[in-house]
Amino acid sequence: MRQLKFIILLLLLFFDIVSNAENKRFPNIVYILADDLGYGDVSCLNEDSKLHTPNIDKLASEGILFTDVHTSSSVCTPTRYGILTGRYNWRSRLKKGVLSGYSKSLIEQDRLTVAELLKEKGYLTAYIGKWHLGWDWHFKGGVTEDINSLKSTPEVDFSKPIENGPMSHGFDYSYGFCGSLDMPPYVYVENGVPTMVPTKTTVSVDDKGFWREGLTSDDFNHAGVLQHVTDKAVRYIEEQAGKTSPFFLYLPLPAPHTPILPSSEFIGKSNTNFYGDFVLQVDDVVSQVIGALEKNGLKGNTLIFFTSDNGCSPKANFNELARVGHDPSYIFRGHKADIYEGGHRVPFIVACPSIFKGGRISNEVICTTDFMATCAELVGYAIPDDIAEDSYSMVPVLKGERLNNPLREATVHHSIYGEFAIRQGKWKLIMCPGSGGWSDPKPGKESEGFPDVQLYDLEADPGEENNLQTQFPGKLKELKQLLSSYIINGRSTPGEKQNNESAGGWDQIHWIDLSDKN
Repeated sequence: MRQLKFIILLLLLFFDIVSNAENKRFPNIVYILADDLGYGDVSCLNEDSKLHTPNIDKLASEGILFTDVHTSSSVCTPTRYGILTGRYNWRSRLKKGVLSGYSKSLIEQDRLTVAELLKEKGYLTAYIGKWHLGWDWHFKGGVTEDINSLKSTPEVDFSKPIENGPMSHGFDYSYGFCGSLDMPPYVYVENGVPTMVPTKTTVSVDDKGFWREGLTSDDFNHAGVLQHVTDKAVRYIEEQAGKTSPFFLYLPLPAPHTPILPSSEFIGKSNTNFYGDFVLQVDDVVSQVIGALEKNGLKGNTLIFFTSDNGCSPKANFNELARVGHDPSYIFRGHKADIYEGGHRVPFIVACPSIFKGGRISNEVICTTDFMATCAELVGYAIPDDIAEDSYSMVPVLKGERLNNPLREATVHHSIYGEFAIRQGKWKLIMCPGSGGWSDPKPGKESEGFPDVQLYDLEADPGEENNLQTQFPGKLKELKQLLSSYIINGRSTPGEKQNNESAGGWDQIHWIDLSDKN
């Protein structure tokens, strides 16, 4: 009898070890998303940078530094949608612009997210920071105004939990605020519940520290938000030490987006301006997060992503930075909101010593939508045709496999005003006459007289200065047709076509003229 009990205990111990090993064979995943950080702000990507980012540079030296990575849009909300769903934002209801702090959830309730995918595979999942994908507040007495407008001020019942927020999309733990740090309401929401009912109204006093006037809770201090969410992230990492399940931490930072409010220890540290100081504080956040992983013995089996949601904002004051010889867009044209490279080409670093060898540089063209397919391959999740329609797995690149063809067939770019571009190899076709955003020539009168489309050879002309649309009509037509097929088919990755409703409909492609006149 005693021998039988001993055998049963051994079997139970064996199955427990196997179960734990099954979970632990997957890496932890930490995704750090900076807000409005330019490609040229990271010193390992810009030999002329006047900002020194030692912690980001160190991460790059330990992992893979990508030089040709693009966000799916040149502004906040749509890029975040693409990261979490593996799908271009213009396939959703958001065809241009961003959401406000009062907007309803953008992610469709039946749309699988990367958090839900990982959760199915045994991960603990957490979001901490800036959401900016909308969630459903409880409004008092109905809403008669456009809650997507940045000027909207609907009356919210903050005593009630939100609905359709992060926890409805796969996150076990969630903590943060709804819009950008310059969009009211300024209220933290933890696990779906506001931490305090706001009783005061705040407004910024200068342009650099700009935020819109709005309701603010007593525990919400704009100048302390970056460190506050960092502290929350560090605490979450510490709580994972010793647990048998792997974890996914999505950490979308509120900086260096406006309000540009570096803490006192960083003011003047960059010898540029407040924006440069704020970038150095973001670099310090990376140090704190990695330090927490190291301290708790988690770094060796943690896959760390670091990137930005779009290019640098004009609020950084390019004129001030130019006077000290710094360009946040590096050699690229444009900035946040634009269809030009400065709008959507971003720093991108991936590191994990247990999966792949670091100290490498990759020139492979990647899109931030590729995160979902990458996670799916890492954990052995078979992606069906109706999810992650624009996501390619980066795993072959991470493992250093030699590719016979580029990872992505092509990549679609999108501007704040809904203008399209498509990139394939060295060629980039822009489907509008100007920037499609905030830099010159702006949409409207400034763009009058310019060609309707732009075609650039990015290998020879990374600054997008020489429009070749009249010289290569065959290439122009070929790229138009490819872009059209991506929109009509509802996907850009191989697989079954989706219906037109999923694709965004013909209203998305009325401007694509496939005739020979171009």
